[in-house]
Amino acid sequence: MRSLLMILAFLAVWTPALAQDRPVASVSSPNGALVVSVTTDGDGRPSYAVSRLGRTVIEPSKLGFILTDAAKLERGLELTAQAPTDYDETWEQPWGERRFIRNHYRELRVTFTERADLRRTFDVVFRVYDDGLGFRYEFPEQDSLRTVRIGSELTEFNIAEDGEAWWIPAWEWNREEYLYHRTPIEGAGSTQTPMTLRLNSGLHVSIHEAALVNYSGMNLRRSEGRRFVADLTPGFTNAAVEREAPFPTPWRTLQITDTAGGLVESSLILNLNEPNALGDVSWVRPMKYVGVWWEMHLDTKTWASGPRHGATNENVRRHIDFAAEHGFGGVLVEGWNVGWDGNWFGNGWDYSFTESYPDFDIEALSAYASERGVQIIGHHETGGNAYHYEQQMEAGFDLYERLGIGAVKTGYVADAGGARVTGPDGQPTFAWHESQAMARHHMAVVTEAAERRIAVNPHEPIKDTGLRRTYPNWVTREGARGMEFSAWGQPGNPPEHEVNLIFTRLLAGPMDYTPGIFGMVTRSPDGIATTWAKQLALYVTIYSPLQMAADLLDNYEANPAPFQFIKDVAVDWDETRVLNGEIGDYVTIARREREGREWFLGSITDEHPRVLSADLSFLEPGVRYRAEIYRDGPDADWRDGNGRSRTDIVIEQREVTSAETLTLALAPGGGQAIRFVPLGRARR
Repeated sequence: MRSLLMILAFLAVWTPALAQDRPVASVSSPNGALVVSVTTDGDGRPSYAVSRLGRTVIEPSKLGFILTDAAKLERGLELTAQAPTDYDETWEQPWGERRFIRNHYRELRVTFTERADLRRTFDVVFRVYDDGLGFRYEFPEQDSLRTVRIGSELTEFNIAEDGEAWWIPAWEWNREEYLYHRTPIEGAGSTQTPMTLRLNSGLHVSIHEAALVNYSGMNLRRSEGRRFVADLTPGFTNAAVEREAPFPTPWRTLQITDTAGGLVESSLILNLNEPNALGDVSWVRPMKYVGVWWEMHLDTKTWASGPRHGATNENVRRHIDFAAEHGFGGVLVEGWNVGWDGNWFGNGWDYSFTESYPDFDIEALSAYASERGVQIIGHHETGGNAYHYEQQMEAGFDLYERLGIGAVKTGYVADAGGARVTGPDGQPTFAWHESQAMARHHMAVVTEAAERRIAVNPHEPIKDTGLRRTYPNWVTREGARGMEFSAWGQPGNPPEHEVNLIFTRLLAGPMDYTPGIFGMVTRSPDGIATTWAKQLALYVTIYSPLQMAADLLDNYEANPAPFQFIKDVAVDWDETRVLNGEIGDYVTIARREREGREWFLGSITDEHPRVLSADLSFLEPGVRYRAEIYRDGPDADWRDGNGRSRTDIVIEQREVTSAETLTLALAPGGGQAIRFVPLGRARR
C-alpha cells in the first residue's frame, strides 16, 4: 500500500496547469486535507498556493528574492521537482507543554533554475502537516552564486477570504511590546509575526517562521487587499542577509486549524526545528521562582545603588528564605552588578557582569541559597549593548558556573534599531533587535551558556521560532507586553491582553509573563486589570518552564490561601489540552504534570463575564479526584468599586471524575484555577 501511495504521489507531482500547460508540483498532508501546489507563470515567476478540503486558503503567492549585487531571482525560472516523501516520528521533549510530539509530514522539494546563462538555482522545500505547513529556501553551493546578499524576499501570503486579524505593528520603537489590534484582515499594515487570522469560513490561520538561525527576522507588509509580503529586518547595508552558500533560510510557517484551540495544540513550529544539539540536558531545571524585581517596577526599590537599592544582602537573603520555605527553586536578583547608576537605557557601556555592588555579596549569597536548596537566578541586563556584553559574556558565565547559578535572565532594553552589535569592521554599530547580527548574538549567548550548563531567559529578545528544540537551555523569553506594564503602563494591560497572547505570541513559544500579582493597586491607572482568580489561572494558560511568583513577598504572606495554588501548580507538563477558546475572548486549558497524575486547569476571560463548560474527560477514567477550586467570588470584577472587587475569590473543594462536566463562571476580567488530585478508584 505504501509503495502504491508513493507511485501515485510521484504521478501527481507533474500536472498540466490549465491552458498554459505549465508544470505544477503538488503535495498533500498525511490525511490529505491540505494541498500545496507550486508552479511558474508564463514569465517563469514562481508561486505556491494552499487549499484545505478543496477550498483555497492561500491564493497564488510569489516566491523569490531581490539580491543587492546581482539580478533578482524572481522570473525566468524553470521548475523541476522530486517525488513527495513521507516522514513520521515521535520525539520526546526534555521539558515542555507536552512530553511526546509526533512529527508527521509529507515533504516536497522543488528546484528553480534560471533559463539564462548563469543558471543560478535554489530549492524550495515544503513540509506539509495536517495542521499546517512550513517552507524554506535552500541555496546550494554553486559557482554562479557563492555569496548570497538578500535585499528582500518576495515571499507572499495571499489570504483567500475575508476575516479578522490580530496583530501588533512592526518597525515601532518599543519592539514587540504593544497591545494587539483586532481588525479586518485588510486593516492590518506592517505587522510582526505571529499574526493570527480567523477567516469568515471559521478557519484559523497563524503566519510565523521557524528556525531563525543566522538570518534576518521576518515581518509582514500588506501590499494590497489581503496580500502580505515578507519584510526582512534591515542589516548593515542594503542587504538584510549576507550568507555564504550552501545554507537554508528559516521556515515560513502557516498553522491552519478549524478552531482557535487547534492553533495552541499545534507543534508545527517545534517540529520544523532540528533535534536537540546539546546532548544530555538534565541540568535544565523548570522551576518557579521569586525575585527582587516587582518592587523596582512599583518604584519602592531601585536597580541603581543608593538608599533604596533592591539587591542588598538583607533583601536577597529574605527572598532566599521565603523561596526555601515555600518550595520555590530560584530567586531572581536584578540590579546586583555595577552599571545601573546613571544612563543605562540603550547604552550599557558601564555594565560589569562580574563585579557586584558593595552591599551584595554574590559569593556568600550563592552559598547561602545552595545550603537552603535554592539557586540564584542570574541577571545580565545589557542596555541593548550586545557588543559590550560579548566582551564580558564568557567571564560572566564562568562566574555563574562556579557559583552554581544555573539560569540567567538577559535583557536588551533599547529602542528598536538601537541595539549595538559588532559591525563588519569589528567596531560597534547599531542594529535592529531582530537583525541577522542579533540572531547571531543570541545564538552565541545560548551556546556559551550551554557549555557551562546555564539556561537562558532573554527579555527584549529576538522572536521565538522554536529553537528551544535544538537548544533546550533556551527555556523561555519575553518578547511581548509583560506584566510590568500593569505596574506603570499608561495604560496598563487590559483584561483581553492575556487571552490575546495565548492565540498570538504564545504560538511561537513560552513567555516569561510573570503572573501572580495580589497587590492590585499600582502606578498604572487601572492597576492590575484582572481578578485574583485570573492571576492564578495564568500559571496554567500562559506557558513557561520558568514561572515567577512576581508579587511582593508581603502580599503572599498576607494571603496564604490563594498563594497555595501558586505553590502547588506544576511548571513542566506531560500533556496539554485546550478545552475551549476564542481569540481575545476566553480560553480554558488543562495540563497534566510531568511524570505525575495531577492535572491543572486554567480558564480566563476578557472584560466580559462568561459561563463556560469544562468537560473533564481528560482525567483518568475510573479515578476519583479532589478538585481544589479557586474561582471568582460573586462580587469579583477587574474594576473595583460599587461593591465589586478584584480580590473576591472563593476557594473550595469537591470530588469529581472524568465523566463529569464542570461549569466555570468567570467574572469580568476573571478566571478560574483548579488542581485535580487523584484519590483512588471511583465507586461503582
